[in-house]
Amino acid sequence: MQSYVQIENASMVFSTKKGKFTALTGIDLHVNQGEFIALIGHSGCGKSTLLNLVAGLLDATDGVLLLANKEIKGPGPERGVVFQNHSLLPWLSAFENVYLAVEKVFGKSETKKQLKARTHAALELVGLTHAAAKLPGEISGGMKQRVGIARALAMEPKVLLMDEPFGALDALTRAHLQDELLKIVAATQSTVIMVTHDVDEAVLLSDRIVMMTNGPAATIGEVLSVELPRPRNRVQLADSPQYLKYRKAVIDFLYTRQAHVEKVA
Repeated sequence: MQSYVQIENASMVFSTKKGKFTALTGIDLHVNQGEFIALIGHSGCGKSTLLNLVAGLLDATDGVLLLANKEIKGPGPERGVVFQNHSLLPWLSAFENVYLAVEKVFGKSETKKQLKARTHAALELVGLTHAAAKLPGEISGGMKQRVGIARALAMEPKVLLMDEPFGALDALTRAHLQDELLKIVAATQSTVIMVTHDVDEAVLLSDRIVMMTNGPAATIGEVLSVELPRPRNRVQLADSPQYLKYRKAVIDFLYTRQAHVEKVA
């Protein structure tokens, strides 16, 4: 497989009122085309910071980040981002929220008919054709997140970046959207980098789990390859010895080798 994302010796240092704060140091990671990567670690380990570097929302203090052998300099349509907060415009319908992104990327090269077709296709992919005309305030939290995913996918990104997209949802909705995401990624062959706190989510969805050490100056502690066959079924995997082995390995890293002690104010 072709390496789409290359992160070479990347570090991120922030300037604060108390001086320099090193969030990340010495990050080396190659992500192959079509691969699903989960970033996991305790709060403050720089998972979202690393995702924001790939998104181009932050510039690395040191090191280099490449996408398809081109240096990442700022945001671009080849990277679709889905945040925990769906960030939908409340006065626009689900269709209009997606169409806005499609028009920005393809507006100069395609007709309105083609743009509308792209938008409808993206909503159909996430199962929201029936809710296309509804405003964000008229649909559930899970449906809002699906609109956010549709908006990102409609831009046909080379890489889909997801920052805890299901973190604010109830357990049943979260499980449903995880299953939907498995189907979408299989259909689109997307390259995905996803931040999560959820061990089961990481094992269920990913090809590799990137486990981060505690911050400050966090780095990659270990990368675990998840060699479970696809398509994956959560019910069948629940009792799988292989699934349980991967789950135990992540828990051991997080809660034994990287035991996190909360700071007391």
